[in-house]
Amino acid sequence: MTENSEGKPPGVIAPACIDERGRLCGFVHSSEMGSAVDGPGMRFVLFVSGCQFRCLYCHNPDTIKMHNGTLRTVDHVLEEIAEFAAFLRFAGGLTISGGEPLMQADFVREVFYLAKHDYHLHTALDTQGFLAAHLEDEWFDDIDLVLLDIKHIDPDKYLALTSQPLQPTLDFARRLSDMGKKMWIRYVLVPGYTDDFDDVEALADFVLTLDGVERVEVLPFHKMGEHKWEELGFPYHLKDVRAPSVELVKRVITQFRTRGLTAC
Repeated sequence: MTENSEGKPPGVIAPACIDERGRLCGFVHSSEMGSAVDGPGMRFVLFVSGCQFRCLYCHNPDTIKMHNGTLRTVDHVLEEIAEFAAFLRFAGGLTISGGEPLMQADFVREVFYLAKHDYHLHTALDTQGFLAAHLEDEWFDDIDLVLLDIKHIDPDKYLALTSQPLQPTLDFARRLSDMGKKMWIRYVLVPGYTDDFDDVEALADFVLTLDGVERVEVLPFHKMGEHKWEELGFPYHLKDVRAPSVELVKRVITQFRTRGLTAC
């Protein structure tokens, strides 16, 4: 387990948020019904606020500050999910994304628990796993699938790209493997940053050591969130970077497939 100089896991999970009526709450950025790209089938996706990463290519920088989200109770969120539960039970499920969901671990765990036990939904967590060392294995009991974002395999390049160290994510991947959890590995393909041939090979080597990986998703970089950086007054360092070509995307997918991994 990766620890800091004080012997503690890196990062900080926010304390549980309780409103004036004693209800468990969380800061929510938005929700979306009908997503087909955040897990198997059609998904209800809950986007929570707060993230300790500063990824150069982030397309939702408005989720970075947790308190910029809307405070909602667990019950309120479940009422919204309940409207679609009958459909989701057979056609997809619930995905919680962000921001970084593990920053609001108490809130997210309760939503997953009720979605699983009250509505019998397939559940998926979209995370980079940086904060996972703060949580016991039992925290993940009601999660069927982890969409694990491994943003780079080179530690120095990872730090430059995200502002955080790589090792906690790799430790979490091995932990999920040991727990027998199903995973989809997500890799954002950014020309000039994450497209190096040898880096992709090294990532494939690592993924091959894991059990439970069902697929690798290669996600082409886009700049649809560029205007958000400008609106927030943040410098956008990838202004001159173009989306990857069809040929580049095909090359990277082929690299994973050649190593025996399912990739798309």
